[in-house]
Amino acid sequence: MNCDIGTENTIISTMSDMSGVSEAAGLSGVYDIIAKLNAESDNGISRIVTKIRSIASIRSSLTMIIAESQSD
Repeated sequence: MNCDIGTENTIISTMSDMSGVSEAAGLSGVYDIIAKLNAESDNGISRIVTKIRSIASIRSSLTMIIAESQSD
C-alpha cells in the first residue's frame, strides 16, 4: 500500500486491530506498508481489503493472492 507521509504507524496500528489481518509492517521503497491477510474465502479477503482501502490516508493498494501449492 501507499499512504500519506507520516501516517504509516497509525495505519499499521489500525490494520493490526482488524479481524483477518495477521501481519502489517512498514516498508522502504515503492510501497509504504505490507499486510498479510487470512480469510476462509475470496469474499472474506475482499471484505478485509475493502475495509483497509477505506482508511482515509491510504492512497493506493495492490492485492496479491498466494496460489495453492502445486504437486507433481
